[in-house]
Amino acid sequence: MIKTSRIQNVRNNSSNGELLRALSLRDLIIYGLILVEPVAALSIFGHANHTSNGHAVTTILIAMIAMIFTAISYGKMARRYPVSGSAYTYVGKGLHPYLGFIVGWSMFMDYLLFPIICTIFSSITSNHMLPFIPYSFFIFIYIILFTTINLNGIKMASEANKVILVIMSVVVFYFMSAAIRYIFLKNGFAGLFSTKPIYDPSTFSWGAIATGTALTAVTYIGFDGITTLAEEVKKSKRNVMIIAMVLTCVITGIWSAMQIYLAHLSWPDFIAQTMSLPDATAQNDALDTAILKVANRVGGALLDGSLSFVLLVGMIGSGSAGQLGASRLLYAMGRDGVIPKKIFGHLDKKHSSPNYNILIIGFLALIGSLLLNFENAAWLLNFGAFLAFMSVNVASMFEYYFKSPVKSMKGFFLHFIPSALGFIFCLMIWINLPLKTFIVGGIWVFIGLIYLAFLSKGFRHKNLNIQFN
Repeated sequence: MIKTSRIQNVRNNSSNGELLRALSLRDLIIYGLILVEPVAALSIFGHANHTSNGHAVTTILIAMIAMIFTAISYGKMARRYPVSGSAYTYVGKGLHPYLGFIVGWSMFMDYLLFPIICTIFSSITSNHMLPFIPYSFFIFIYIILFTTINLNGIKMASEANKVILVIMSVVVFYFMSAAIRYIFLKNGFAGLFSTKPIYDPSTFSWGAIATGTALTAVTYIGFDGITTLAEEVKKSKRNVMIIAMVLTCVITGIWSAMQIYLAHLSWPDFIAQTMSLPDATAQNDALDTAILKVANRVGGALLDGSLSFVLLVGMIGSGSAGQLGASRLLYAMGRDGVIPKKIFGHLDKKHSSPNYNILIIGFLALIGSLLLNFENAAWLLNFGAFLAFMSVNVASMFEYYFKSPVKSMKGFFLHFIPSALGFIFCLMIWINLPLKTFIVGGIWVFIGLIYLAFLSKGFRHKNLNIQFN
């Protein structure tokens, strides 16, 4: 009877055009951690430490504080509008439907790039491990894997995320334990405590800190994907708000800082040794594989191989989660009639999930993975992500402060200041992206503006038949 009732409930939700409310606060946080990838900081250890002159830990903590402000804005807007769509909905309701559409259009590129980046990285890693298998073959394999996980419904995706998170956590704990043992054996108990990874007066530079923070902020990109599942959460007014968003950022920040802190103490002369290499190519290769060299130093070949594996697993989790978020964004836009509803607003009867969107995202990710390289995809990801972050911060300011009939100092500090700080930080990162990123991203936005002009009959119809519900 329980199974029959559950199936009937899913079918009723599907027939009513509703997503199945099956996720808890824990599910949301796990989804957010998988999407931002808890081992992301390890993969950029070399470049982050080099860029910040050995202060990668500091930049991660600064970025965490700054991203918390943006997470607060997202949490507030999710509480006000607990529906699928994320920044697309919040900006459309908080500022203007046209701006909401452009943000949604940019977010679509952003979420699409998640599975593309993860497919490229996973394929490169797999091809390196198994060079006799063609790189393009792995691309097909990972796209099929991501799509299959998501086609089997939100609960399967949620359970897969939990397994992936456990695997990553075990290996990262293994890495941290090995690093602690290595440092203790080499420098004693006192060697585990040092201020140099946080502040080293001989190398500290505010310019290097600013540049490094702009890089390590990438560690947190993806936390906003939690809000795309707003309609699939139990008691969404409690779960999909500030607590889930902020906790994801805090856990990611502290977890990442601890990893980088131990890695730094395990290889304190990292920068000097890396920069002593003969040319830029050798230096860049060393930065790319720096964390694996640390793993080999503290735990030997076993830890080196295990960490390589978990970085691959982490990318698989992020790729699957990214495709999941993109399909929900398209569903929100399709249901609102911004894009064809019969296709993008469709839910399958078995799992009450937007299966057409999942297949479409899989196909587009396949094409993108075959055409783009990792670096270009990563820069474009930043373009879309920080454009959305800035927009939501502004929307939160307008929704909770400027639209408030009563202005007070409490409201100023509670609603205006956090969102303003979040906007300023995101703007600082966004304007420092490469010029070619603005060219490609600008073309994407321009195409969106053309489509918007078509939908609004020359910008004459403000509402675009968008209900935002």
